[in-house]
Amino acid sequence: MSINSARKGWGVKVCVEFSAAHHIRGYDGECARPHGHNFKVEVEAAVPALNSIGIALDFKDLKKMTKALVDRFDHQDLNTVAPFTDVNPTAETLAHFFFEELERQIAGAPALAGLALQRVTIWENERSAATYGLV
Repeated sequence: MSINSARKGWGVKVCVEFSAAHHIRGYDGECARPHGHNFKVEVEAAVPALNSIGIALDFKDLKKMTKALVDRFDHQDLNTVAPFTDVNPTAETLAHFFFEELERQIAGAPALAGLALQRVTIWENERSAATYGLV
């Protein structure tokens, strides 16, 4: 048995995009002004075993859950949507929020039984992202 055998399994990833505006309160720079991004939400999860037909999960189940959460923020000013009315909507806080919400929803979804959320990455653009979760 290898030293890493307890961590072996299958990783899965889904990505959902949304467009939104925001600004960073208290920031000394351009991001203090309202501006927009085409955000990408990248959700990574793991399963210890494949099902009887050889798949980890039906991607559409995790993608549908993620899309439903993303739809709350699509084409919105993030600073006006809870919980970001009191917390700056940074890539970091978005990643944390999406992780906690998805983890809670996955726990109650029979179709996603056995799925362990690993991390959520929020991409503001193709070069800048923040990740929350297992590191």
